[in-house]
Amino acid sequence: MSDQLVFLNGEWQPISQAKVGVLDRGFIFGDGIYEVVPVYGQRLFRFDEHIARLNRSLAKLRIPNPASRDEWLARCRRLVQACAADGGGDDQVVYLQVTRGVAPRDHVMPPGLTPTVFMMCNPMKQASAEQRHHGVACTTARDFRWERGDIKSTSLLGNVLARQMSADHGAVETIMFRDGYLTEASASNVWIVHEGALLGPPKSEHVLEGIRVDLLRELCEECGIAYNLRPITEADVRAADEVLLSSATKEVLAVTKIDGEGVGHGALRGKPGPVYARLYEAYQQAKRLMSI
Repeated sequence: MSDQLVFLNGEWQPISQAKVGVLDRGFIFGDGIYEVVPVYGQRLFRFDEHIARLNRSLAKLRIPNPASRDEWLARCRRLVQACAADGGGDDQVVYLQVTRGVAPRDHVMPPGLTPTVFMMCNPMKQASAEQRHHGVACTTARDFRWERGDIKSTSLLGNVLARQMSADHGAVETIMFRDGYLTEASASNVWIVHEGALLGPPKSEHVLEGIRVDLLRELCEECGIAYNLRPITEADVRAADEVLLSSATKEVLAVTKIDGEGVGHGALRGKPGPVYARLYEAYQQAKRLMSI
């Protein structure tokens, strides 16, 4: 995978040959958006939902979408095939990035630029069997990122700093709170289970609309699990019966320790809970049915 095939501005080339101009606004300002599409068995999972979110992010930044749905799909499929042929396996992640393009450095958005489009594909780094069995640890922090968490922006310094905080403590994620209320983690959506119901923060400008938000709603309906999006306090998280993470690569993952304290109550304290187990199994079924 040292010189995998990538797509850059209409050309297919080895990654070692891919070059972006130093005045690209993605490089200078982080002025761009990205998407990560999971792939199972060389099939794209929830592809249309990911492209719909890409469209929303582009619209919020006033960047024209440089490709049609079918063009994105064809490029993704070619990358998946190339990655598999290069030893990347059948489970992968496709990375799509669109920046505003190249222009003299100025904060004002220049009109009429040609967006820079970059795409690559890598093997998926999935949760280990041990993490699935025992759950994972998280740290917590004040949500110090910018106000527009709803845009999947390439400006990720706040997320990088937050993730490093958990890495420094041997944890897998940093769960963040803004004014005492749960927003999300550095690279995951966060859920709690209370009295058998799955609860998540409401949609807002502070929270990225994760593809798994609607997916987990669908899975909860199938499993007969109550589901609701509502404000969740830090106290709610610390008192929850279960805490879960969701993301493209984590899928759904149990959190069993927060800031060194076990999650849950009684005999299940510090262990993955029953709602997680049901949703994880339902997720595996969805992967088989919802990929193209």
